[in-house]
Amino acid sequence: MRQGLRVVILGGGPGGYEAALVAAQLGARTQLIEARGIGGSAVLTDVVPSKTLIATAEWLTTTEQAHELGITVGDGEQVAHVDLGAVNGRVRHLAEEQSSDLTARMAEKGIEVIDGRGSLGTLDAEGVRTVHVTGDHGGERGAERELLADVVLVSTGARPRVLPGAAPDGRRILTWTQLYDLDELPEHLVVVGSGVTGTEFAGAYLALGSRVTLVSSRDRVLPTVDADAATLVEEGFRRRGMEVLSGARARAARVVEEGTDDEHVEVTLADGRVVTGSHCLMAVGAVPATDGIGLTEAGVGLTESGHVRVDRVSRTTAYRVYAAGDCTGVLPLASVAAMQGRIAMRHALGDAVAPLAVETVAQAVFTVPEIASIGITEAEAATGEYDAVSTTVPLARNPRAKMLGLNEGFIKLFSQRRTGEVLGGVVVGTRASEQILAVTLAVTHRLTVEQVMNAFSVYPSLSGTLTEAARQLHVR
Repeated sequence: MRQGLRVVILGGGPGGYEAALVAAQLGARTQLIEARGIGGSAVLTDVVPSKTLIATAEWLTTTEQAHELGITVGDGEQVAHVDLGAVNGRVRHLAEEQSSDLTARMAEKGIEVIDGRGSLGTLDAEGVRTVHVTGDHGGERGAERELLADVVLVSTGARPRVLPGAAPDGRRILTWTQLYDLDELPEHLVVVGSGVTGTEFAGAYLALGSRVTLVSSRDRVLPTVDADAATLVEEGFRRRGMEVLSGARARAARVVEEGTDDEHVEVTLADGRVVTGSHCLMAVGAVPATDGIGLTEAGVGLTESGHVRVDRVSRTTAYRVYAAGDCTGVLPLASVAAMQGRIAMRHALGDAVAPLAVETVAQAVFTVPEIASIGITEAEAATGEYDAVSTTVPLARNPRAKMLGLNEGFIKLFSQRRTGEVLGGVVVGTRASEQILAVTLAVTHRLTVEQVMNAFSVYPSLSGTLTEAARQLHVR
């Protein structure tokens, strides 16, 4: 390992701070540049805040099973009242607390955190690159500092995509980073975009008590998720009172009657319809934060969408420049960003490393019920390429689910017909994001359904449905 090398990291999100920890562990002098706070968007405006908000909303949905469990919660009256100012205050506090914990960890490991924005500079004849930092140095705002790096990691993340004609104002028209500034619950929230972000927030605000209209440009919500799981979630939305506009594309959003008691938002659809609400969340994807930081000039290859091109060990096309996280467009997940950052530093500093294997990445959607998946999809299984077989076991027949009053959800498992090797799975239900780990271990370590079915599951437990699914796929 090349101890003593100078590592400079642009961006303090999961890809950046995890890379910094590995670099410091391997003996490199490590400097991390971040303008907003360690943790980046994942901690401050995305994953940690959104899942905290969703956890609050999830608590409210538990009353749906009350009658079945023999509990009387009131005669048609609202059981709980939501103080969104307090909820968002807690959300912001937890995000800041997590960022502070990470900052303290950086200091403990000897990592220098520099407040500012980094950009790549020139490369000298000895392979040392200059990195420019613009920020508040020595009390002088906008001052520039120069760093020297033997290895650079770009982990600058992504920012919400903005539609022309629907610019967010932070009051009525919002991106997902601005929702946490609201002090009052939106009377009627129009959510534009039915991908993971839009669907999660639509479900959360529905549970919190807002009237919600979800504008989906596709035929169903969550178009990239298992079709059976997405259908179950959408049916639940409609049953709970959400209006879902399928096949509807938003063209513009504007605030009308501004400054009056009748102030509201109008969302114009491509077919001419106008959807009216008190607030609008624009959840139409993200764009990589790769402009203006000298990437092209440094020889870093970008895709047409502006994402950094990387290989499976996170190398870019520029000498000793690596990249990790949402700026690469590999998979927009904090877990993937963190793994890319760790892989990059181990590779750059000469440690043993295994290339990123995206087929072993578990993903989750935090709706009610949750959806989690790993490995091949049903669409891929249908192609015949894997000679796969599958089975679906409904959660409703699980004894633990019955005790908890849970009747929505299932476990779907895919295996190779001849060998029985587990190729993937989908878990839909309470805490699916936790239950998927068992399937992830099976896929990662190439276990067979026989090995899974011979593992003891607690009785009664929700995980018992997984071993039942494995038994159904058993081959002689």
